[in-house]
Amino acid sequence: MYKAVTRGISVTVTPRYMPEESSPDDSRYFFAYTVEIINTGLERVQLRARHWRITDENGHVQEVRGAGVVGEEPVLGPGESFSYTSGCPLTTPSGTMQGTYLMETAGGETFDAEIPAFSLDIPRAKRVLH
Repeated sequence: MYKAVTRGISVTVTPRYMPEESSPDDSRYFFAYTVEIINTGLERVQLRARHWRITDENGHVQEVRGAGVVGEEPVLGPGESFSYTSGCPLTTPSGTMQGTYLMETAGGETFDAEIPAFSLDIPRAKRVLH
């Protein structure tokens, strides 16, 4: 679990490898991640946009920008939360993701809430030493 807090907006991410959606022989590794956003602040905010920076283990970077998350622009009052699950395909067995959510206050002020950097890794077989 990975966590960051910006201006009272707590973002927690839990990633996991999805072997049933992956095909290592075809260099396709699929990861799901669940995000929980909690407004621990005192003002109402709305998530307007997302910006992801996805880096595979070879250092190739892909940037993804878009409105809202999973088709929504959730409004969070003080103490409220919003969770969703999404996914990310990679061509390598590991990588990282990080980014920001563009948040807007009831007064129209915008700020970036940090999405913590998190690791995407396939489970490695444990080595047995004799």
